[in-house]
Amino acid sequence: MGIGGFEQRLERGVEGFFGRVFRSGLQPVELGRKLVREMDLRRTVGVNGQTLAPNAFTFTLSGSDFEQLSEMAGQLRRELTDAAREHARDENYRFVGPIEVEMVAGERQRAGLFQLDARFVGSEAGAGTGSLVLPDGERVPLGEYVVSIGRGPDCTIVVADSNVSRRHAEIRPAGDGFVLVDLASTNGTKVNEARVGERQLLDGDLVQFGSVVVRFEAL
Repeated sequence: MGIGGFEQRLERGVEGFFGRVFRSGLQPVELGRKLVREMDLRRTVGVNGQTLAPNAFTFTLSGSDFEQLSEMAGQLRRELTDAAREHARDENYRFVGPIEVEMVAGERQRAGLFQLDARFVGSEAGAGTGSLVLPDGERVPLGEYVVSIGRGPDCTIVVADSNVSRRHAEIRPAGDGFVLVDLASTNGTKVNEARVGERQLLDGDLVQFGSVVVRFEAL
């Protein structure tokens, strides 16, 4: 389950920090538990028969908890986003737009407690949802625009590898997903170790440019 991975990452990396900071008793892992519960409770069936889950989450914290959280807010938002994404994979949920996690301070919110508003927020112009996960863990969001990959400095993703052409490949929005197109590169582009010219990307595909491998995530 997505929340299991969330808890494990907290234990390995930041749980000790949060234990020291949240003197009010607020436990960040409870935010993750609440998030996946809301996904389950608010899921619905779309017109195409797919099970849809909320993709926009706003946590309202007390002013003091919000202030204490500020130093690690970015990391926690990433962890919560990953928890939502993993839980959706486990349960075969789909999203109507990119996952958004926001934290705000509420004037009347008691310290140690929080509220969660989970909503369905569609992507602009009907864009598909997806991202590329780079080797260092950075996530490049995909949308209604072309993402270029290559050694050239004008590429969206610049790859410092002599086996990669200056403008090696592109990822283009197509329908409700994304298509990888090799731009007649010298050494080719591979998906799951198979050389391709053009390929509709599926969740979990491993895409290789030279010696660099990135992972496509459809959620």
